[in-house]
Amino acid sequence: MVDEAPRVLVVDDDPDVALLVKTVLERRGGCIVDIAEDGRVAIERMTEVRPDVVVTDIEMPGLSGLELLAELRRTSPNVPVVVMTAHVSVEYAVSALRAQADEFLTKPLDNARLIEVVTRLAAEGRRRREEGRPKEIVLAIGAHPDDVEIGVGGLLAAHAHAGDAITILTLSRGARGGDAESRQGESLAAADMLGARLFVKDLVDTEISGGGATVRLIEEVVQEIQPTIVYTHSGHDRHQDHRAVSEATIVATRRVGTVACYQSPSATIDFRPTRFVRIDQYLDQKLRLLERFQSQTANRDYLEPEFVTATARYWSRFGGGKAVEPLEVVRETAEFVGAHELTRRES
Repeated sequence: MVDEAPRVLVVDDDPDVALLVKTVLERRGGCIVDIAEDGRVAIERMTEVRPDVVVTDIEMPGLSGLELLAELRRTSPNVPVVVMTAHVSVEYAVSALRAQADEFLTKPLDNARLIEVVTRLAAEGRRRREEGRPKEIVLAIGAHPDDVEIGVGGLLAAHAHAGDAITILTLSRGARGGDAESRQGESLAAADMLGARLFVKDLVDTEISGGGATVRLIEEVVQEIQPTIVYTHSGHDRHQDHRAVSEATIVATRRVGTVACYQSPSATIDFRPTRFVRIDQYLDQKLRLLERFQSQTANRDYLEPEFVTATARYWSRFGGGKAVEPLEVVRETAEFVGAHELTRRES
């Protein structure tokens, strides 16, 4: 995912310097830049921002740049850190390097050098993070065939690329929306493309309940695969099956640390995502997944490539890039795949 825009946290108590670095990196380096006015604020923002690179001044009140660096090496060892200072002394350089800075830059900054260093270290940081990232066990739950692929097809492709184990649970065979056998075969083809395991249950289409049998079916799969991340329908949806599956999933996955709800074409205006996953490089794969559902493409406008692409492009206004899948996060303890591609929607 190194072709995505690098995310940088700039830490400097001088607002003019911070703004200059931000402007250079955004306009000339194509970066997404956040600013922290001191070291303590930077530590607080690390979890929220999840930067690819930290660029910090040395001399700051409260928590110096070298103290910040020491703390980052303890809490975020895979994040590269660039130290910058106006003092061009050997002592400063040695101190920074001994504190394990990845690069040392002097002020006034050479803009070309700044961009080169940040771009290179962003790629290195992402490589470190992927290598150190534990593999996730992903469970994606939908009421009908193609629900999961419409909602998080790009994100599932990203999980597959990262080597995560993927299971898709479809709770009905979608008989009301077409031939059940055909739809099941299409689901198998899509799962095969992702390298995913597929469970297809036989609840009655349009009559799925939010408790009882639905909860038990989901609990059985959860017990078998022990997922670390679950994706399911949002409760903010006009379709009764989608609402029921959302309700049942939240109950059945109460011991799973990370649960997030995806958008369906029938979602209401109350769908309020809090995470926006950039799927720029996975949009084409999502479209290929949806092509597997040939029995639906003739009479479902929302499966048309132009519609899917336009929807992903709309959400990019919040998540950046060119294509995004939105999520309502119910619980979050595990880190989402490609976490550097995620951003909060500002209130």
